Parts: sequence; structure tokens; C-alpha cells
Amino acid sequence: MTLKSVAALLAATTLLSSAFAPTVAIAQSPASDLIFQTDKGWSPRVNVEAQTVMVYGIDPTLPDRIKSWRDHGYNVAVMTGVAWGRYADYLRGDFDGKEHWNETQQEKSGKLILHTGREVPYISPTESYGKYLSKGVERALDAGATAIYLEEPEFWARAGWSDAFKAEWQAYYHEPWQAPDSSPDAQYRASKLKYFLYRRALAQVFDFVKQWSAAHGKAIPCYVATHSLINYAQWEIVSPESSLLSVGADGYIAQVWTGTSRQPNYYEGVRKERTFETAFLEYGALQNIARSSGKRIWYLNDPIEDNPNHSWTDYRSNWESTLVASLLQPHVSSYEILPWPDRIFSARGLYPTTEPTAENPTPQRAPISPDYEAELQTVFHALGEMNQPGTRWQTAGTEGIGVLASDTMMFQRAQPNPSDADLGSFYGLALPLLMRGIPVEPVQIESTYKGEGATGFLDNYKLLLLTYEGQKPPSPAFHEALAAWVSKGGALVVVDDDKDPYNRASDWWNSGNMHLATPREDLFHSLGIDAKAEGLHRVGKGVVLYVAKSPAALTHEQTGADSIRTLAKQAADAIHLPWKESDTFVLRRGPFVVAAGLDRSDAKPLALKGSFINLFDAHLNVEHNPEVKPGSRMLLMDTKFYPTAKPRVLASSGRVSDLAVTAHSIAFSVSSIDGRDDHDRASVRVLLPRKPGVVNVNGSPFAADASSYDDNMLLVEFPAHSTPQKISITF
Repeated sequence: MTLKSVAALLAATTLLSSAFAPTVAIAQSPASDLIFQTDKGWSPRVNVEAQTVMVYGIDPTLPDRIKSWRDHGYNVAVMTGVAWGRYADYLRGDFDGKEHWNETQQEKSGKLILHTGREVPYISPTESYGKYLSKGVERALDAGATAIYLEEPEFWARAGWSDAFKAEWQAYYHEPWQAPDSSPDAQYRASKLKYFLYRRALAQVFDFVKQWSAAHGKAIPCYVATHSLINYAQWEIVSPESSLLSVGADGYIAQVWTGTSRQPNYYEGVRKERTFETAFLEYGALQNIARSSGKRIWYLNDPIEDNPNHSWTDYRSNWESTLVASLLQPHVSSYEILPWPDRIFSARGLYPTTEPTAENPTPQRAPISPDYEAELQTVFHALGEMNQPGTRWQTAGTEGIGVLASDTMMFQRAQPNPSDADLGSFYGLALPLLMRGIPVEPVQIESTYKGEGATGFLDNYKLLLLTYEGQKPPSPAFHEALAAWVSKGGALVVVDDDKDPYNRASDWWNSGNMHLATPREDLFHSLGIDAKAEGLHRVGKGVVLYVAKSPAALTHEQTGADSIRTLAKQAADAIHLPWKESDTFVLRRGPFVVAAGLDRSDAKPLALKGSFINLFDAHLNVEHNPEVKPGSRMLLMDTKFYPTAKPRVLASSGRVSDLAVTAHSIAFSVSSIDGRDDHDRASVRVLLPRKPGVVNVNGSPFAADASSYDDNMLLVEFPAHSTPQKISITF
């Protein structure tokens, strides 16, 4: 397919489309379960020992950076930005002889929206920009990149005044440009166009990669690194979220981290950061898309964040929260373990030792502590073992419950009538359930009616909550699919006061032969219900429960969450769905136990029976019957999961290789990032059938004593190095 035909296809099809198949376990490839990204070459201090490195950027230094990582045994892919990057040669006209400064995203005031300086702006993508990105990607492919990752296709909701965007409006709508803030309709249409423009740019690059692959007898996959729909909506950004797969992407990186998840939201009238809860919903939103398609997904975790002014304590606590939230998504077991390792481990990785205060607004900065460094590396290597059979919830509330969400949530975020700034229309339905231990999922509306297998997409759910406050249904086909699901026995809770001004945006429900005031009227017509009738209604084997309230308004009420839970429980009872709440989430992944205590004053702790290695402890300490307390985050390994008859490495803060086991010995090598000095230690806990005899580290005796050997486990600690350290143990 040519670039011209791709553009024609995109223009002719519905904007919000995606190809989906029935829910299946997401395919995993052990060769690349762990990935990370860097714009630097290899060095001992950033040797994080994941299988695949994504070398960032497509400038002329790319081939040398690729070679440096490949020379040290890494599989090398390439990542580059879509909305921004070091693309000054394109802007200046070096690429095609034409200057492209007018493609900078622009606000109404004329202010340019820049990422980092005038030569790194956010781009309003034209077809020539797609050609430029394709040429840069060709450099990566010629240098041996095994996969292409395009990062963050982002168009700010407040943008839409650049000359390039005005020209695209004329070409797309065949009418003069309208100021996006002139009416809800103009803003909605501007967002649709922004959505299309990045679909087109991505399709151009993906199409080029497929052509290059065919010409060279290779199969180079293409992925998109994207924030969640929830975060993009809250940060007021438009991105072609659910439709990425339909324009050629082979999967996603779910870019969720402290920076996205600490965005405050309202619950029971209180606005504050809820990093764990927000991350749980963000990861769930992207899991929902990937699981429905069978495509590849990695979950990003970041040990710090882009804001360099928080303390190491803050970073560590929030990283543990986002990490646990990602591990509580049972259908995903591949991870981007970190971005930018040099900003964490190198000499420039200096961050405050305490949070700023009025008395001390500029606290002292320091490098990462040895304990946090060791903890990170332990978890990195544990993440490579999360694809475990029999992964299951041990403690959680009722499953099979979701909140319906559409990409159109991103279309209502700017003037003249932006939807709730704190995204209360979504959180007002999701948090009341999540805070009571119900593993609620954001359910992508576009997945219900687009693509092969879409008719079975909703079969995973028993109860769904829906509002058109802050979002709109992209197609009446969604209503047909939802009505069919209800008729088969589903329970639908609709919470909507019909006061959203975007109900008046020009779209299918009020165009052509349709003259409805709200899209909800069409939904209720599909369900066979009077649109004004509140209360519980039987529809086939299922039920619909409608209340004319604003979910966003309920977030500001102390009893608002109780109101939503009451509605959900009433609908569940009507279809005989057992209602269960919980104070904790506990998920078992083979030998690993992932746990979180919900941050509620009335939540009770839960004791986990047994002995567990604490993987959040730098020294791999063993805890007996640990308690999951309110607000706690835990990643544990069950010490009794494996029989003691055969020795094995249980946990390590480095990559284990060259493993050799006999009837009376175990030997292996451990490599990690280089320590700064002997205070940076590597830790390994080994299961042994009996008390150790001789223990050597690089040929030198290690003194095992009562503190290092207990309950058939030996702890060995030694200086961390990127060069493999050889450990041998007899017993």
C-alpha cells in the first residue's frame, strides 16, 4: 500500500476505528519481556541487563550508539518521538528545501507550544513530516534496528491556530478553518482532526517500515509508546489511542509512571494525589486494548519522574506504588523497566534528599542510595519472571466490572466549555469501586464494535457503568453492541444528567436523519427504554439502571461514592452477581505475591501466611506472616514455593547466567550495573537442600554464618560489577 493510499484510506474511514479480536491471553516473547530506553551509548554504570535496549533518536550518531549496545550483547531496537524530537533539520528546510516552522503547534495567543526550546516544538503533522520521520526511521533500519518504537503522538487540546493546522482543516472538512474555541462543535471537530493527523503520520511510517521489511526479507515490528487515555484526557492532549493498531502498530508500551499517576483527583469531596489507584486504572485502560487484540504490550515503570525536584523518598514510594499497580494487571507480564538509566545511576542523577519546605526550599541533592539502587535491580530481574502459569487473585472484590471510556474523552478538554478539569466524569464512576477492592477496568468503547471479534469483546464483563458526560459515543454501532450485551444478561448503570454542552456538537446523533438532543436517547431507544425513565429496567436477560446525576458533581460530595456503589450493587443484585468488597488486593504470580492495602481509614490489615522474601528490601530479608496494611505496597517471593531438594537462585539484584547444578553444588555468575564503590552491593538469595560448605565469590571465600544462612536459604552479598561475578557453593 502506498503512502497516498494510506492517507486516502484513513480519510475515508471512521476516525475512531480499531481492529480487535476476542479476549485472549496476551502473547509474550521471552526474548524481549524486559526493555528499556536511552539516548546514550553503553557504559558499565547503565548496564541494567534487560534483553532489549531501545536506542532513542534518529540523528546521525544513531549507528554508533546502536553498535555500542550490540557489542555488549543487547538486542537493539530504536525509539523516536512522533510529536517532537531533535528535528531542526526538518524545520529549517534541510530535508526538502522548505521551511516547516509553521507546523509548530500554536495557541490562540500566538504562543508556540514547545517541548524544549524553539527547535524542539510540538508538531502539527503534515504529510511531509510523515515522510521525514520515515527517512529517519530508514537510518535506524539500515543500522540494524530489530524493531521501531514511535513515542507519544500528542496534539495539545489548547492548540489549533497554526497555519499548517488551518490548511489541514480546509483539506479535511472542505470548508474554512474555525477557531476551536468558537463553539463546542468547533472544538470537537478540531480534536477529531488532530486525532486524524497523528493517525496519518503513524500510518506513513508504519507503511514505510513494512515496505522496507519486504524489500530486505525481514519482519520489523512497529510499536507505539503512549500514555493512557485517562492521562491524555486529564492532561488535555489528543492522541489516536484506541485506533493505533488499525494503522499498523504491532503493540504498545503503556507509558504510566509517577508523573502521570500522581495527577490529583477528587474522591468523597477530597482532592489529592492517589498514585496507586490512578496507576491501576491507567494500566488497566491499556491492558484492556491489548488484551482485546492479542497484541504485544509492555508496562513502563520509572524509578523517578520528569520533575527533578521531588525527593528520593518520594520517588521510591511512588515507584513502588506504580510498580505494584502494574503487577496487579494479571494479563500482562512484559515491562519497560525504566527510561533514561543515566539520569538515575550516573553522576548527573542528583535529586533532593528531602522534600522542599518553606524553611528549606532547596534541600541538598545527592545520588541514588545503595539500598534503592539494589532494590531496583532486584525488581528488574524479578520482572523477567512474571509470566507465570496460574496467575490468580487471592484477595479482591467482585470481578467483571468496568467503566466504559471512549477516545472522545480527549475531545472535550478545551475552551469554550471544557469538561471537568479533574476528569470527575470518569473517576466519579471508577474510584468508588476501586477504593473498595473491586478490580474495575476502563473498558474501551471503540473495542465493542470495531474489527473482527468485536461482538465478543464485552463477554468478559458482567456489570458496566456509563456516562456521556465528558465523552460521546463515536458510532451508533456501540449502542447496538451494548444493547445486545445487556439482553444476554449484562447489567448497565447509566449516570448522566444530560447537561454536557458537547451534546450539541455536530455528530451522528443530531445529523442527517437523526435529530436527538443527546446520544443517550439513541442508546435508550436501542434498549427499548423511555429515555426519561429513571430507575431499574429489565432488558432481555439483563438490566439497565439509570439515574439523572452528574458523576463529576458526585466526586465533590462526601457521600457521592456511596451513591455510585449503591447503584452498582443494586444492578449486580438484579442479575444475581455476587457483590464482594475487599480492603486489599493480593495477586499470586507463581512464586510471587503482589499486594496493596487500600488507603482508607476503615480498611483492615491482612496477614499473609508463610515466609516471604521482601523484594523491596535491598538485602532480600525474609518476612514471616507479613501484614498488608492500609496504604502498603508489597512484592514478595514465597520461600516455600520451590522444593528444597534442588538448589536454585530465588532472587538476585543482578542477572544470573552460566548456571550449573550438581548433586552437591550450585555455581552461577551475576552481572549488574557497576557500583560506584564497595557500598554498592549485589545481593543473591539461594535455596539449598542443606547447610552450605564452601562458598566462593570470584574464587575468594565468602564467610557464611547464621545471619546469612537460615531456613535453607543462603544470602550472598558482594560488590556490584558489570563484569560477571562467579559464585560457587558446595553443600
